[in-house]
Amino acid sequence: MKTYRRVLTIAGSDSGGGAGIQADMKTISACGCYAATAITAITAQNTQGVTAIETLPAEIVARQIEAVITDIGVDAVKIGMLPSRHIIEAVTRLITRYDLSNVVLDPVMVATSGDRLIPADAATALITELMPHCTVITPNIPEAEHITGLSIRTEHEIDAATASLRGLGAPNVLIKTGHLDTQRLTDYLFADQTYRYTFDRLSTPNTHGTGCTLSSAIASFLALGHPLPEAVGKAEEYLHKAIRAGAEYTIGNGHGPVHHFYRYWD
Repeated sequence: MKTYRRVLTIAGSDSGGGAGIQADMKTISACGCYAATAITAITAQNTQGVTAIETLPAEIVARQIEAVITDIGVDAVKIGMLPSRHIIEAVTRLITRYDLSNVVLDPVMVATSGDRLIPADAATALITELMPHCTVITPNIPEAEHITGLSIRTEHEIDAATASLRGLGAPNVLIKTGHLDTQRLTDYLFADQTYRYTFDRLSTPNTHGTGCTLSSAIASFLALGHPLPEAVGKAEEYLHKAIRAGAEYTIGNGHGPVHHFYRYWD
């Protein structure tokens, strides 16, 4: 009998389908893996924004994770929105208890505007307790600035911020630079050496869920057995093509999603 490569995503639900658990499941499936989920929060949102959030109890989140691990099994983990310290502590405890590998953390902490998305105690727990147990973290510029307290505008400043992140216990760091005002986008992976992934910036409003999509794709390619630099490269290419394909569509009245299934739809 055949088997699947299994990716568990631990994140919030997006009713609009463009980000969160919904984007993760689409991405994992499109990248050739089996998606299992542990939902941390229910959000009411669409292409124009979030109107309500209901955080689930940490015990329910933990029970979802254990239900998947003890029966289906896990080859990689993607972690997104963790809205409370208790949830972060439960996730960290289960990662260590079951010795989970290929853990990709998208540290959803602040909005592009700088507004805090999770409480201060949760942010502290994410940095000090969870981050050291992850294979790679994937902060964007505002998130990296928030964690390190450093301003990031140049490659030299990216190096300094990454050194700070690794000093906090992150073994490998992928800095996403889409928030910088440049025509060419270069994301930086700091691992055994520095890897650069460069693409042309695409002019489109349909970029909702790009962080969720990239981190889920990385987890998928790790689950499929690719080394980290190669997994990131494949994930970056998948995301870029999904953005380009999604630019041809319109849905909703705000920031639409990328086209997760561009390989399969006409």
